[in-house]
Amino acid sequence: MYQRDFILKMIEMLGEFIAGILGMIKKGDFQQATQALENAYIDFLKQDAAFFKSIDKDKLTESLINKHNYANGHLEILAELFYAEAELLCAKGKIRECIEFYEKSLLLSMFVEKETKLYSFEKQTKISIIQSRLAELKNGVL
Repeated sequence: MYQRDFILKMIEMLGEFIAGILGMIKKGDFQQATQALENAYIDFLKQDAAFFKSIDKDKLTESLINKHNYANGHLEILAELFYAEAELLCAKGKIRECIEFYEKSLLLSMFVEKETKLYSFEKQTKISIIQSRLAELKNGVL
């Protein structure tokens, strides 16, 4: 129970943190946003960003759950970090990489939603936002 409460608290803290990063991106402060994201991977998940970025999308959940013992809470945190990473990459004009991180974020978000078997309007909204962004990017709208 303690670990679950701890992870839920981390997810709440992460929401505020991600909002700050998105604010940096909106202001065009990409260097500070990049550094904040790099630090977030280590602070929240105890691994550097390169570790997570190197995992293929098709093996992402399997690798993190089976090989690295990550729980759904960890995956939810990673989904949020990938979302912020995608936003940063889009703002930098790196569309191909942006799509990759949106896809990873979507994959993790949908996996957690399915596994927890709890309906969350907030999570469903986030999933819809990511799906819309992906459709726009893939259709060349953005």
